Amino acid sequence: MLSPGLLSLLAAAAALWPPPAVRAASCEPVRIPLCRSMPWNMTKMPNHLHHSTQDNAVLAIEQFEGLLGTGCSPDLLFFLCAMYAPICTIDFQHEPIKPCKAVCERAKAGCEPVMKRYNHSWPDSLACNELPLYDRGVCISPEAIVKAEGPDHYNQDPSRCNPEASPDFPMDSNNFHCRGPNGDRCKCKTVKMAQKTYIRNNYNYVIRARVREVRNRGLEPTAVVDVKEVLKSSLVNIPKEMQMLYYSSSCLCPPLTPGEEYLIMGYENKETSRLLLIETSIAQKWKDKMGRKVKKWDQILQGRSQGSSRRHRH
Repeated sequence: MLSPGLLSLLAAAAALWPPPAVRAASCEPVRIPLCRSMPWNMTKMPNHLHHSTQDNAVLAIEQFEGLLGTGCSPDLLFFLCAMYAPICTIDFQHEPIKPCKAVCERAKAGCEPVMKRYNHSWPDSLACNELPLYDRGVCISPEAIVKAEGPDHYNQDPSRCNPEASPDFPMDSNNFHCRGPNGDRCKCKTVKMAQKTYIRNNYNYVIRARVREVRNRGLEPTAVVDVKEVLKSSLVNIPKEMQMLYYSSSCLCPPLTPGEEYLIMGYENKETSRLLLIETSIAQKWKDKMGRKVKKWDQILQGRSQGSSRRHRH
């Protein structure tokens, strides 16, 4: 995100010009059915794909209904709606707010392998490299949104650290707001290693690795590991040697302790050959029975994928 000071200046400028009546008129209620479950109810056209009206956007986003049905990524719907029905706020109406690059990369990492099975590639119009990093521009991500009250898919622990948000960035009028980074309140969500979680999250890679060090310097926090065994790798060739794991946020979730050996599950970026660690990744201290469980779960996942492929052919 932009620094709090610069955000305050932008907000002040937006409050002065254009007049409030003109600014309010530029936002419109979200009417795209797929996006009505999103934690914002106002959007702005044209969107990031240059659709001038929501009617045009509906026709385009509906092409992804089949992909959404595969459950290939928990971030896909949020990312698509942030592109096709971008959030519109009072203070940022000069242009639609984009999703963060990390959200796009997670959606792509989970879903592009599914698309390739049907001879499709990730669309150029949804390229991740043009989207902002959390520290270089205004952007939104699921983990950056906290709902004031009431349980739902996006309700998060208010004590969590959300580095892809700014405390000065108002989301909308529905009591949603962003939490800013605060080192002493940074808290990782516990993801339990279970068959249901493994199948739902559809991890690209699973490795057994010993952690050398964890680096939280600069813009790209990383963990350096020695790979002992590769249990799964769907996009990137992972040799048994030293590897860099790239965290999606400075909260370093899931946490890793140098010197310990872990079973690690995460996502891959094929273009950069990077192994990614995000909040829904799993890192649990290694036990031999874990490897057997993962191999069994992967067989179930492959069986479901083959069954789905046969149904589509018929």
